[in-house]
This record gives sequence, C-alpha cells and structure tokens, in this order.
Amino acid sequence: MEKKILVAVDGSPYSLNSIDYLALLFKDDLSINLHLHAVVSEAGTGQNWMYEVDPLREHAPLTERRRITAEKFLRDARARLVRNGFAENRVTLAAEVSHVQAAPSIHREASRGIYDAMVIGRRGMGKVGELFVGSVSAFLIDRCHDVPLWIIDGEVTSSRFLLAVHSTPQSLLAADHLAYIAGSHPESEVFLYHSNVLFGSEVPAAPVEFHEIWGQEWCDQYLDLDNYLFYAHAQLLKEHGVAPNRITQLNMERNLNVSRDLIKQAKKHDCGTIVIGRRPREAAKSLFGGVSDRALSQAQNLALWLVG
Repeated sequence: MEKKILVAVDGSPYSLNSIDYLALLFKDDLSINLHLHAVVSEAGTGQNWMYEVDPLREHAPLTERRRITAEKFLRDARARLVRNGFAENRVTLAAEVSHVQAAPSIHREASRGIYDAMVIGRRGMGKVGELFVGSVSAFLIDRCHDVPLWIIDGEVTSSRFLLAVHSTPQSLLAADHLAYIAGSHPESEVFLYHSNVLFGSEVPAAPVEFHEIWGQEWCDQYLDLDNYLFYAHAQLLKEHGVAPNRITQLNMERNLNVSRDLIKQAKKHDCGTIVIGRRPREAAKSLFGGVSDRALSQAQNLALWLVG
C-alpha cells in the first residue's frame, strides 16, 4: 500500500535534516512517497495595495522572488534525496503562495486528508528559543492533531524506533501508525518501553475504549491492560509485517521524569526515533498528555513522532 508523507521545506539546515532523515529511513521502501511543500507568505508584506491598482497582477515582485527561491529550495531538497538513494519519481514538489502566515498554510495542507504523516525540522532550542523565533513547529505541534506529526531535531543517524507503551488507546494508535509505516520495511527494529512513574501510577483505559477502532474480538484476544499493552503493541507490529525477531521489549525502570527517561532509553539502545501517542488537543493535560511536550523540549538529534 502506498503511503504519502508531507514534508515542510524552507531551505534551512533544520529542513535539510528532515530530508536526510527521510532518506535514511525510506530510500529503499518503495511504498513511501514524499510531497515537498514550501510556503511563501504574503501576510504582513504591506503590498496588498498593488492588487487594487492592478487586479491582474498575480503576485507582488517581492513575493515572486521569494516564490522562485522557494522552488529552488524544493529542487535542491529533491536532489539531496536522490543523491542519498531516494527515487526521484517518488517525490513531488509544490511552492504555495499564501495570504496567511506559513504555519496555518502548512496546517491547512496537512489537513486535506491525503497524507499519512507530516514532517517538519526544528531548531532544537526548546521552549525558550521558540519564544524568540516564533517557531512554525511550535504552532504545528499545538494544532496538528489530525495527521501524525514527525518532528526532526538535529541530525538523526539511527533507523531504530523506541515505542512508548501505555495502557491507553492513544498509545496503541501510535503503535498502529508505526506498524503501518514501518511494516513494509524488512529491516525495521522496534523497542517497546514503558516508563514507570515513581510517584503515582497509570490508570488503564477501559477495554470498551478500544473496541471502536480494533473491534471487541481483537481486543478480547490481545489486550493485556495489566501489562501496559506490551503484547497488544507487539501484535499490531507483527500484523503489519514487522518481524517478531525485530521487536524487543525493554525492562521497565522507575523514574521521576518520563520524557527524560524515554530519551535516555532511546540513546541507550541507539534509537533515532521515539514514537508517542498523545491525547487530542481539546483534552485536559495529564501525566501522559504532557510527556510529548516535555520530550520535545529535551530532545536533541532525535526524531519524535506524535500520534493523536
């Protein structure tokens, strides 16, 4: 089955890190297709008066120069993918001129319902840095819940995955997404890990909460709620083609900071990507819901997949 990934491109080194990451993971996976998307925003340029003077004018001169530059960035990104072994016919390009800011435009494109995931590179400066640079990634992390979001921080050199395991539907959805994407790659390696909180404990979701997506019969057979769904996560991976000998259940460790523990385990086991299920944006923050936020602020040279 073909999968289509939206990739935000702006010509920055952070954007190129995401291009290198995709080549590392998927250059040999013929089911993965990439759409490289650049946004040229006219918001705040002060040149809208030109359309009143000349209604036939397509873009202001400054916007047109930026569009030409954006198209060059896109071609350069595609060439970089091809140099790293990615087939050119699996990559499409588009430079969009938008009357709104770049972040809402990218979100609108991601929400069209034709993409299996969206990829963005980020500056890697954490929450404080984002306050000063007005990060596009911060906007998308907050708003983009309708398509899985892959955030690439720095240079990622490993194709292994660390899957955060919890007794919630959101966690199992993250496993389902990872299984769907990685199942067609015979070399995929996945490490399942549950981070035990030193103070307080996770309350498992009720079995009925899983029925709508996976069905009662499947849930009756595979849900191991008292075991943090280790078995159910592994089952989803195997059903999508991940070889059993490439799925490893790691021993749980007790800790005070779940997000820091996930990053530590990823580094310890040479995983370049951490996959986390998260609650919908309208849901109240909880221990589980805050893990992805803290992991994003602490991650360096890692990719984080946020699902939900």
